[in-house]
Amino acid sequence: MFTNDKRQEERTGKYGTSRLQYLQELVNQFQNTADEETKEKIVANLANFAYDPYNYSFLRQLNVLELFLDCITEPNEKLVEFGIGGICNSCVDPANAAIITQCGGIPLVIQCLSSPVRNTVNYAMGALYYLCNKSTREQILKPEVIDVIERYAAAQTVNATAEELTEI
Repeated sequence: MFTNDKRQEERTGKYGTSRLQYLQELVNQFQNTADEETKEKIVANLANFAYDPYNYSFLRQLNVLELFLDCITEPNEKLVEFGIGGICNSCVDPANAAIITQCGGIPLVIQCLSSPVRNTVNYAMGALYYLCNKSTREQILKPEVIDVIERYAAAQTVNATAEELTEI
């Protein structure tokens, strides 16, 4: 269920932590830990917050979209999965999509199409759908990207693994 100011106030109470403050605490925890498992949990949590339009302005203010982009460049497949999940959840909003595009996110999202993790590929396809517009069409609809998407279609499922696609 999506949040609004009234619902948020009811949930946190008069003296509860504001959403912005809570998200800031998550970002701080992410930046101050070296533990990979903790980072994974925090990014997964942030990706869940990226689903609700109520949080979009907070995510932009706290540079969480850039954090998601950083995560998809990591060797840790869980960070990649949760980072691209956050991008997919948030790029429905045109302002978020613009930031992702301006920060060089499209090539990073395209790279996620070759991931061996099914969720990562699913999120990447969803993100590319929402990121594709008149100004990004050429960058997204390149022959090599179309080829990967067609291979998934030929496999009759987006859930095909990268190994299965090379056999097609």
